[in-house]
Amino acid sequence: MFLEHVNLVVTDLNKSLTFYQAAFPHWQIRSKGSGEWYGKPRQWLHFGDDFNYIALSDHGEGEIRKLSGHQTGLAHFAYVVSNLDALIMRMCDAGFFVDKSSEHPFRKNAYFIDPDGFEVEFVEYLSDLPSERNSD
Repeated sequence: MFLEHVNLVVTDLNKSLTFYQAAFPHWQIRSKGSGEWYGKPRQWLHFGDDFNYIALSDHGEGEIRKLSGHQTGLAHFAYVVSNLDALIMRMCDAGFFVDKSSEHPFRKNAYFIDPDGFEVEFVEYLSDLPSERNSD
């Protein structure tokens, strides 16, 4: 079993797409369209590869939960990458900068905030052993 997709309601498809294209340059727009969601028009697209994708819809209103708060809701989602330093360089070149990071003997992490305020973690594991990768 694996997670197939994340579905995000955003305010600007182009800004969101710029962020995720920097993170995943090998992904592409799989499909896109327009429609209505409970009476509000929206544009949507699926950005990914043959197995995983991010669904984006542009009918977002209001603000998401505060990341420093205690409200119920999404805290962050994470992707495993093979070269975190290269990802950080691509993100910075696209105008997105590391919000926070951490290092561990067997992994390193970088967190970015996407254009709508979603926190996205990228992790590079430095060991193939689960006992090391998952240690405190």
